[in-house]
Amino acid sequence: MSGRVFDVQVVHTPPESSRGQLLQQYVLARVMSMQDINLDLYDYDRHNALYFFAVNAEEQIYFRYGGRDSEAPDTYLNLDSLELALKAGLQQHDLYREGKRVGTAPPAPRYPRDIPGIQKFVLDRGRCVECHHLAHFESMELERSGELDKLRHMYRSPDIKKLGIHLDIPQGLRIAEAKGAALKAGLATGDVILEIESEPVITFGDFQYRLDKVDRRATTLSIAVERKGEKKEIEIQLPDLWFVTDLEHRFWTIEPRLYFEADPLSVDEKKSLGFPDDGFASRVTEVPFEAMLEQANELEKGDIIYSVDGVERDDVAKDAALYVKLTCRSGDTVTLGVLRGDERIELPLNTKRKSFRRLD
Repeated sequence: MSGRVFDVQVVHTPPESSRGQLLQQYVLARVMSMQDINLDLYDYDRHNALYFFAVNAEEQIYFRYGGRDSEAPDTYLNLDSLELALKAGLQQHDLYREGKRVGTAPPAPRYPRDIPGIQKFVLDRGRCVECHHLAHFESMELERSGELDKLRHMYRSPDIKKLGIHLDIPQGLRIAEAKGAALKAGLATGDVILEIESEPVITFGDFQYRLDKVDRRATTLSIAVERKGEKKEIEIQLPDLWFVTDLEHRFWTIEPRLYFEADPLSVDEKKSLGFPDDGFASRVTEVPFEAMLEQANELEKGDIIYSVDGVERDDVAKDAALYVKLTCRSGDTVTLGVLRGDERIELPLNTKRKSFRRLD
């Protein structure tokens, strides 16, 4: 089911259904263009196919509904979990009317027209301001100003499954299974997530949004869950590269295109070849035909890449490909140290930049 199909199902909810009865207690509005939206208030990962906000008249946000993973746009879109969110939103509104919900003042307005690329390539051309336009031009402005932090801005919306958190999706934030770091921390099947880093969450959209705000260099993550009617605090030890996801669906221009795939060598293989245990050494597994067409590289399957511009290890990146993506601008040329057979050679890697609908 795509985001579009889910959207149609929500719009055509039978009014007599339980979900329909809940929706009738909301004032429903569809945003057709982002042109006049306060971007810092209605903040979210713009590469989502569908995103809902539940707000009151003062624009206090009760919950976000949406979120995705790199596998599909609709992994976490579910009519049952939406119904749970709608109920929770009404409960939040009751608290607000009773004066028991203290909100925060909305941020100062920032609009799409305040992003130079949006003004020049979208608004001045009479085009609709689409969500992915915002993602593209905001990232380009960050790159041009030198403020781009690729750990934070390129790797958006970390995948909770990398933490070992697997949700019972129709039941919202109820845990179906805990694995890896989450299991080791004490998370259990049936737990319901209540907070992340002391911020209350109602939906997966809330949880992923707050997770996206966590410092990529953090080593722990605190969450609170409800277990058998009681609140329990849990601290998860974050695994290495917990924030790294597949970026293909984002079509980032800020992500250098490399035109090769490689798998890290085992520690034993690295030792036997004289490479550091924590070094980049990776064996090339695929070089697509486009590498020749784009004159990107002269790598061959089986080559072992062990350095980038003389650097063999990094505190964050554990392989050469990720190191290039994190430290180079799209279009940069770097020199790879390569072991081909028994010979160490140097090869240029000419990274490429994706164009974005020819808007820029």
